[in-house]
Formats: sequence, C-alpha cells, structure tokens
Amino acid sequence: MSENRWEGIDEFVAVAECSQFTAAAERLGVSSSHVSRQIVRLEERLQTRLLYRSTRRVTLTEAGQTFLQHCQRLQDGREEALRAVGDLTSEPKGMLRMTCAVAYGERFIVPLVTRFMGLYPQLRIDIELSNRQLDLVHEGLDLAIRLGRLQDSRLVATRLAPRRMYLCASPSYVERYGRPHSLSELSRHNCLIGSSDLWQLEQNGREFSQRVQGNWRCNSGQAVLDAALQGVGLCQLPDYYVLEHLKSGALISLLDAHQPPNTAVWALYPQQRHLSPKVRKLVDFLKEGLAERPEYRV
Repeated sequence: MSENRWEGIDEFVAVAECSQFTAAAERLGVSSSHVSRQIVRLEERLQTRLLYRSTRRVTLTEAGQTFLQHCQRLQDGREEALRAVGDLTSEPKGMLRMTCAVAYGERFIVPLVTRFMGLYPQLRIDIELSNRQLDLVHEGLDLAIRLGRLQDSRLVATRLAPRRMYLCASPSYVERYGRPHSLSELSRHNCLIGSSDLWQLEQNGREFSQRVQGNWRCNSGQAVLDAALQGVGLCQLPDYYVLEHLKSGALISLLDAHQPPNTAVWALYPQQRHLSPKVRKLVDFLKEGLAERPEYRV
C-alpha cells in the first residue's frame, strides 16, 4: 500500500464528530470536496464502508464506529508525542501555584524556587506555606511538597530527597535522667511534643505510632530542637534538624533499632497524561538542588 497511512484519518474523525461534511471541512480549514475525496480513498484502502451518507446527515456504519475509536486514540497519541517533544525546548512560563509545609518550605524549598525563577523570567510563582495538607485539585494547585509517607493515591509522586526520623536527647538530659533502652521506658521520660504526640517507631519489622507524654509542647520543629539542646527532654525530629547536632555531640541518638524506616520528601501533582514544562522542570530543579544540600549528602 503506497498511500500515506495517515491520509483521511483526520477528515474521517472530523466528519464522524460533526456528522456533516461541511462542518468537518470548516473545522479543518479545507473544502468539502477535499474531505469527501479523502474519505472515499480511505474506504477504498480499507475495503469497507465507514459512513452512511444522506443529504442532511452522515452516520457511522458498525465498522465506522469501531474505526473511530481507534482513530481518536491515534490522534491523542500523536498530539501527546508532539507536545512531549515540543516541551523539551519550551521555557516555563505563566503562573505556577504550589504548597509546602512552613518550616521546610522556608528553609529548603523557597530559596530553590527563587533561584529557579531567576532562570525563567516569564514564570510567576504563588507559594502557599501551610502545615495543612491542601487539596491540590480543589485549591487549583499545580504542585505540593510533602514530607513523610504518602496517603493520597490520586496524586502522582516524585521522590525529591530521603527523610529519616531520629529520636534523640542532649548529653545533659541523658546524664541526669538516664538513657532509655527499650520502648517501654519512653513513658518514664519527658518527651518534647511537636505538632503531634504520636511518634513513629518500629518493632520486629512493624511500624506503629506510640503516644508519648511530656510537660512541653510547641508546633515548631525548631522550637522542639532548641528545647532538646537545652536538656528539657527527648525529641523525635527529621534528619535535617538534628544531623549537625548529632555529629557535634550536642545530641545523642537513642533507640536506633526502633527508628522508623526511611520516608522521603515528595513532589506531588495531579494525575494528567502530560506534565507541563514548568512543573516538570521545577521538580527536576528541586531534586538536584536538595541533593546539593549538606543535610542530604552521605
């Protein structure tokens, strides 16, 4: 078959969707005779009738209905391929709305996003720093940075960086109150409570939440860290808060065998067939930028 296998496909789909040769020709910007000629040639190549023609309306044959479904998928795939290649060279532009937790966003994400904007002057950014998990679809957000374990399966996730939780205390606290050697001993210690009094722990390969008690509470990771450094109690915090203090000896890691397995820092975005250049390039930029941070270097 020497003819171009794509010839007649667009004309056929247009006629099938418009139910008229004239309307299909207007949609494609060609003459009605051209549309009719292409479909006749298509039917000859397929050796089957696709359309029933009348003076007022065009309807599909059974073969035409089957063929239409396949042709529409072919068109979608073709457009998807063209967009994917075009986006490789297109610059991010327009508005990008995103969200992240307050403390992590201020320290890690916002500085990187600001650097990213400097590379793409046509881009506008709206960042909502909130410790509430905003609904991306309902709030009209393009991207969310989430910490820990994921729960919303409606979203597509890309891992940006590792995240490990540490249970620790200052040497002065351990010297004064002793070091816990089992999970049951946590109830004897003053636990510094942050945004939740449930600590994530592991025992015998099973992760679970344990409720802790203490005389100090604040919904700020930095405040919890400061209290732990002053010897007020035990804390459980992510690696980026405590690693430098563990290295210097200002904090001691406790119950290492019961620390929960590594979680992660995630970029989440709504499910869609093709990710926009601004979101895709920002996600890649954040992943590379976080890898350069000393907190994430092994």
